[in-house]
Amino acid sequence: MTQLKSDFLKILTQRGFIHQCSDTAGLDELAGKGGLIAYVGYDCTAPSLHVGSLISIMMLHWLQQTGGKPIVLMGGGTTQVGDPSGKDETRKIITLEDIERNKTGMQQAFAKFLTFGSGPTDAAMVDNAEWLARLNYIAFLRDVGRHFSVNRMLTMDSAKLRLEREQELSFIEFNYMLLQAYDFVELARRYECRLQMGGSDQWGNIVTGIDLGRRMGTPQLYALTCPLLTTASGAKMGKTAAGAVWLNEEQLSAYEYWQFWRNTEDADVERFLKLYTTLPLAEVAKLAALKGAEINEAKKTLATEATALLHGREKAEAAAETARKTFEQGAAAEGLPTVELAKAELEGGIGVLTAFVQAGLVKSNGEARRQIQGGGLRVNDRPVVDEKTQLTVADVAADGAIKLSLGKKKHVLLKPV
Repeated sequence: MTQLKSDFLKILTQRGFIHQCSDTAGLDELAGKGGLIAYVGYDCTAPSLHVGSLISIMMLHWLQQTGGKPIVLMGGGTTQVGDPSGKDETRKIITLEDIERNKTGMQQAFAKFLTFGSGPTDAAMVDNAEWLARLNYIAFLRDVGRHFSVNRMLTMDSAKLRLEREQELSFIEFNYMLLQAYDFVELARRYECRLQMGGSDQWGNIVTGIDLGRRMGTPQLYALTCPLLTTASGAKMGKTAAGAVWLNEEQLSAYEYWQFWRNTEDADVERFLKLYTTLPLAEVAKLAALKGAEINEAKKTLATEATALLHGREKAEAAAETARKTFEQGAAAEGLPTVELAKAELEGGIGVLTAFVQAGLVKSNGEARRQIQGGGLRVNDRPVVDEKTQLTVADVAADGAIKLSLGKKKHVLLKPV
């Protein structure tokens, strides 16, 4: 591979962000001139982004740090259609009200990683409903649709995998590729955007946009994808037994977010330090060299640095301190996730199984019973040995709560109100 010249591609390569690039030499030359404008699209399918979106946000972050201009494209238009990529069945149609609500929720996270404004390298947030909602269908078919080959579209993974499995691919989803390609052309025309980035599952859609741009007279466009990450054990990044790892604090507390990174598998520590923190690579190498029990120090650094990027340094250090007190001192430290419980309910006594279900530590009474049999549940740091145990006001500790624990790392405070 030829020596890279641009800081942008150097950093992304060194830190492990790049999976595929449509023309590395051409993009490197363009980025090296300064002022590269690039975008990533985010459909409004949930009230918050989750950690699976973080890798592409970090790519936009490094673009801005190296003198480029990031565009965050909100999919107010494309969400109405639904992206079939990586899905085994048709996405549920979302109402316009829900799309708008989701968009508002998702927007919160971007300002933590990007600087928005009107300057040449300030990030911009755009909604593709601005042009897609106004399209005349006949005119779109004539001016844009004629450039697409159905034969070629059927070879794309988003369509091919569904058809091979004999799973339905609706006509509305089949149009998604056209709309995403057209987004690239519109952003090239309106903002001089030359690069689209995204996950590797978006490769087919992105290169289709490059081809459409060539046919519709834009300057040369480029594609850059990041790997779809799994953990060392093969689990999908951003998914846990408790659900998605959300970026909005309303959905997931800073402490729980810190804990997610603290629980990283040993084999993933170096890779995640490169991707999800801004620590210099020399420091990452030192942390990655730690072995045995010392690797836990690297995990704590990963957790604190990743949490600081999203929630701020103060909350990250508070989460680290809460964890230290909880695990090293066994204290029911402030800052743990808290579930409120009516005081009257506690005065009458609440079954220990019910308490753990209400706290969200287990999903059912049956799961709680199995955990008790394995010694996995504790109340105020004491093992639960009898599934018929009743919790009462007598169990409320001096700090005004009952500490419920699942294993060594999951804790919730049950607080009577």
